[in-house]
Amino acid sequence: MDANPSFGNLVIVGDVIVHTDIITQCFCCDLEACKGICCIEGDAGAPVTMDEIAEIENALDVVWPDLNARAQAEIDLKGVSYVDAEGDLVTSIVNGKDCVFTFHEKDCCLCALERACRRGKTNWSKPISCALYPIREKRLGTMVGLNYHRWDVCKSAVVKGEELRLPLYKFLREPLIRRFGEEWYEELELVAKELLRYSFGSPS
Repeated sequence: MDANPSFGNLVIVGDVIVHTDIITQCFCCDLEACKGICCIEGDAGAPVTMDEIAEIENALDVVWPDLNARAQAEIDLKGVSYVDAEGDLVTSIVNGKDCVFTFHEKDCCLCALERACRRGKTNWSKPISCALYPIREKRLGTMVGLNYHRWDVCKSAVVKGEELRLPLYKFLREPLIRRFGEEWYEELELVAKELLRYSFGSPS
């Protein structure tokens, strides 16, 4: 059996099932075009773990001034997270869609948690589900599955990625290493190199 077996559009890297779209699809976020709309569209918050909730609560005092009044009220009333209709633990939202940790600067929607970290005010950035987007993670028994989530609001990111010939797995190198480790990512690179050899016109 191959070290990294392939099943149609899926490959196995370590104990992770990876959809090949993550390797073959070009992608690069274009904030100037999308304005960060992924943080304020949808019907639920970002998936979080209990450990991440603890990190968010630790950062709450730092990011509080950046949050709008409705977000602050929602957190005061219900906390930083809730269980959504699918039974997943997610960040709290306002207006039925906006993550409570978003704020607007000019015409862009940004993450208060991420900005605080980039400014050196905290040591933790944002939930891994946010950092990995548009890769979505799903638990499959003892394994983890990774899929590429296609969304119209990210069309500009696909165009930019194609212009740069930047595959999604390379664009999200740091979040993938944060989630699965350097050794796992190196294995993913080997699998990608082998797969892309057979993909006409694929990025190198």
